[in-house]
Amino acid sequence: MSAISGIGLSPELTKAFSSAVETKDVRFIKVVIQNESLVPVTALNVSGSLDEDLIHLQDILEENEPAYILTRLDEPSSEWLAINYVPESARVRDKMLYASTRNALTKSLGSAVFTDSLFATSKSDLTSESYAAHKRHAAAPRPLSSREQEMADIRTAEREAGFAYEGSRGRQNHLGTGVVGLPWSTEVEDAVKNLGTSDGNCLVTIKIDPSSECLVLDSVADIHVDQLGSSLPASEPCYAFFAWSNSPSSSGKDIVFVYSCPSSSPVKHRMVYSSGASSVFQSAKAIFTDQSSSFSLASKKIETSDPKELDEAYLKSELGFGVTGTSNNTAPSDDTAKPAFARPKGPGRRR
Repeated sequence: MSAISGIGLSPELTKAFSSAVETKDVRFIKVVIQNESLVPVTALNVSGSLDEDLIHLQDILEENEPAYILTRLDEPSSEWLAINYVPESARVRDKMLYASTRNALTKSLGSAVFTDSLFATSKSDLTSESYAAHKRHAAAPRPLSSREQEMADIRTAEREAGFAYEGSRGRQNHLGTGVVGLPWSTEVEDAVKNLGTSDGNCLVTIKIDPSSECLVLDSVADIHVDQLGSSLPASEPCYAFFAWSNSPSSSGKDIVFVYSCPSSSPVKHRMVYSSGASSVFQSAKAIFTDQSSSFSLASKKIETSDPKELDEAYLKSELGFGVTGTSNNTAPSDDTAKPAFARPKGPGRRR
């Protein structure tokens, strides 16, 4: 199985993990991306409890290089922890690549055995004290983000309004309660933020998870502008952010928001995506306003029912890059001038 980034498991990793599951004597397997493949580079055996063994990660991790650490838990020993180590000092491209691959790594090896995950941005996040804090946080009631709190308030207001208007039956929303302001997953927010500091052209594709009504990352890819249309789903809707280095722009760099909804998309999906497009665009605008970015968000959304029409000429036309000022316009000749509007004759008088 390959990741949405196009990165797949190597035979060596599949064999190493299967052997570790069977023997139960391996504590850590360090996995990195090499030559467009996930490969194991280091394995450490169990020497004590997990809290005691965590100290060994300080020796096998690099300060600036991301990695995945497959970690066997103490109880039960058949379950594993997926550690995603992405240092703040890592290259932007590596951050995006590892972010878009991590879910497929655990799915390919077997989601059932990975019962927990841990995200680290420095070696200090991988100590026994940090792991204990992680377990306390996981056991505590989940706090609501500002977006989730906003959605909870909206749901409460909708229920109260529905009860007052329709009695005890309450108002039903066939689009789901999350379409007004869609929550963003961590992967989506990281990928969109990284676009602001990326080099060259890069496409982030986003979809709505129908079960959680949350925005989830679909793919991240470096593409040419004329590959934009073919890189979007042909039969289902999606949102996309395209970091575009283009000379017509005043800054030379733009991030273009695209809402693609092919005509063949299911009706319910078309309604849900249509309802959420504006909120996604506004949320992205806030992100790029808050952070120092080499790219700016184009002021106009691009909407299409035929992804194939998206190419460089189409984007320039939609964003007004090909429109010249009035001083450069040439008046039409008499031969091409439109005829004056002729008022139609009224009906004849009756005799």
